[in-house]
Amino acid sequence: MGLSCVATASTLPEDLEWISNMNEPLFASEQAKRGGTFRSFMASFPQTLRSVGPDANSGLRHYFMDGTPKLAARHPNTGKWIPQLAEAWAFGNDFKTVYFKLNTEAEWSDGEPITADDYLFMLKYYRSKDIIDPWYNDFFTNSIDTIVKYGDHTIAIIAQTAKSNDELMVMINLPSNGLQPRPEHFFKPDKDTNNDGIDDNFVRKYNFKSEPTAGAYFLDNVKKGKSVTFKHIGKDWWGYGNRYYQNRYNVDKIRLRVIRDNDIARKHFEKGDLDTFGLVLPQLWHDKSNSQPYQKGYIHKFWGYNQVAQGAGGIWINTAKPPLDNIDVRKGLTYATDFDGMIKNVLRGDYVRKPHGLGFGHGDYDRTDNKPPEFNPELAAQFFTKAGFEIIGPDGIRVNKQGLRLSFAVTYGFPIWSPRIAYLKEQAKLAGLELTLNLVDGSSAFKYILEKKHDLAFLNMGGGEIPAYWEYLHSKNVKPQTNNHANYSSPALDAKIDAFKSEFDVRKRYQISHTIQKMVTEAYIIVPGYMVPYTREAHWRWIQYPAPGMTKKTESIFYPVELGTFWIDVDIKKETKAAMKQGKVFEPVTVIDDAYKL
Repeated sequence: MGLSCVATASTLPEDLEWISNMNEPLFASEQAKRGGTFRSFMASFPQTLRSVGPDANSGLRHYFMDGTPKLAARHPNTGKWIPQLAEAWAFGNDFKTVYFKLNTEAEWSDGEPITADDYLFMLKYYRSKDIIDPWYNDFFTNSIDTIVKYGDHTIAIIAQTAKSNDELMVMINLPSNGLQPRPEHFFKPDKDTNNDGIDDNFVRKYNFKSEPTAGAYFLDNVKKGKSVTFKHIGKDWWGYGNRYYQNRYNVDKIRLRVIRDNDIARKHFEKGDLDTFGLVLPQLWHDKSNSQPYQKGYIHKFWGYNQVAQGAGGIWINTAKPPLDNIDVRKGLTYATDFDGMIKNVLRGDYVRKPHGLGFGHGDYDRTDNKPPEFNPELAAQFFTKAGFEIIGPDGIRVNKQGLRLSFAVTYGFPIWSPRIAYLKEQAKLAGLELTLNLVDGSSAFKYILEKKHDLAFLNMGGGEIPAYWEYLHSKNVKPQTNNHANYSSPALDAKIDAFKSEFDVRKRYQISHTIQKMVTEAYIIVPGYMVPYTREAHWRWIQYPAPGMTKKTESIFYPVELGTFWIDVDIKKETKAAMKQGKVFEPVTVIDDAYKL
């Protein structure tokens, strides 16, 4: 669609049923206190302060986009939609349209009102080639049909294809898709050759300009290469008129320093220069968190379980590479991979096995009988023999009659994973399978996998609440630079994926989803790996949080722009600092919040 597809209409349809869901339980604490500076770190300084365009997918994008208000959001415990920038919403009868009444008090951080015009401009902004961001160009052209304005504070968002009401809300309010207002008054172009409302020199012009935000924190200070500081708008932030925002975003400032080495950051934390530090890795929780500040009770430990959706992954088998195109080889490889043993022996039993290669936490989209395959080297050997690898070589590795050894490289991106894959390598030998370790550094590993150069890819993808079948499994993606990491092609599976995409009866979609998951299991293309359904963090005792601290969807209890329910108790901070000088100690504290343990 062209840019002319934004529109103004005079009257709303009759008989709309408006929904606001303003009576869901609160999850913040009335004991929360305002004030203080939250001190954390980032591994590198961002290459841009833009949230779209080249290099925008940085560690700060969550502060600019993902963590800022959308029209509505899922309640983190009940799962119902609750208001953010919208006060209420209603669904059209075409399964494409959602109407929204905007919060009339909502303002940008520079004091300008947020109106329907900012949503009309949003569509121009994301469709413009000047932002140099093909993903957003595609999404806002091929997923969003139009946006209609009904006065200053009412809009309709119309999708290109029919979907269930819930899926429409997911698409519109997904944190990462950027469907949020953009401040037209800020983006006044100096030169607009193609007349799309966006500056021809957008990328360069806004590379290090901080745009106004609808969130509680705006970027206040930038020291290039060293730090950034976000500042709270204050007690008059428009969001506090919404009961779900009360007692959240309690700190006055958020300061993020650049500390490139995690071990150095941990030392800064233990000296009191940072307020919190992540302990998800087993060696950090079990071996690196028993120093003097912990023993003396100055630093507390927190382990909280969640039920966040988990993405696809484990070991992706490149089915386009012989002999991995043989299903018996893939079956043998699946049963020769000892993820359960790895979790027990290498990961201290902390992590949890994924029930399916396509992830977990998709609600009714997931089969209830999903169960990961157990390690069974005897059964694996039977499948390898059936595939022609019936000769045992002098080194214990199987060989077929053509002299081909049963050997595959496992590609992965981080040295810390080497002991995990080394364990799988030793266990696989019991079935006559050789796994070799192919460590490719960081982002280069993902590029290597995207180019489909791998035999086996040790990789977990991010997950949303609706499974992403098309990108991972459709034959159209059996090519480089796609997320079909298994390089798998099946006309029957394609048909089910196409049906899943086009079906808007949610009950029928659940059934199609169950069929797809069964087909993937029976194709043996992903060996289900592990997941980490919790957060583990250390914090100085002056960092306080609600009781209970966790919700079902809390990914990090101390992430300032996620739920933002923690606070700094200045009095406890003074007490702690005085105690440290006087040699006074407190009882060590470790909190295990397992209310949402699977």
